[in-house]
Amino acid sequence: MGESDYPRELERDVTLKDGTELHLRPIRPEDAPRLIEFYDRLSRHSAYQRFFSVMKRLPPDWARLLATVDYRTRLALVAERGAAPAPELVGVGRYEPTENPDTVEVAFVVQDGLQGLGLGAILLHHVLEAAEARGIHRFCAYVLADNARMLDLLTRFTDIRERHLEAGVVTLLFERRTDEAAPRHG
Repeated sequence: MGESDYPRELERDVTLKDGTELHLRPIRPEDAPRLIEFYDRLSRHSAYQRFFSVMKRLPPDWARLLATVDYRTRLALVAERGAAPAPELVGVGRYEPTENPDTVEVAFVVQDGLQGLGLGAILLHHVLEAAEARGIHRFCAYVLADNARMLDLLTRFTDIRERHLEAGVVTLLFERRTDEAAPRHG
């Protein structure tokens, strides 16, 4: 994966409801150690809602896999707070291929202190927009049934086509809402 494949056009500055300024950009392989640090800062509850398990640490091989994408079939955006050279990673949104070639799975996680300020809506919008620019129009998400914030986010900002509940996990199939404007904040 060369530097020429890095989709610089996906970089942007965003502002949350409380005025916090963040920088969104596509993930890079060298972000793997920062994903481990980010996981360390998540509450057990937030980590469980994202990964459906609680690990003491995000394993380095997982972090490498999560940080290494091709920017087409797999893509992740990170939200950073603070100035270079060491901004703090505070959120991640991504899509990954599924068994169905025309559908990708999306997942999001936001640092606890920034939840409820619109970052989830911003990540959702930009991840779906990036997917559509790459010819992907169908999405799925696996959400714990008690994760009301994520279920509400998807219900408000996407067109849900199917919803199934099994063993405490809601599977949602959805499409991007065509009339949806970019959220300045959630």
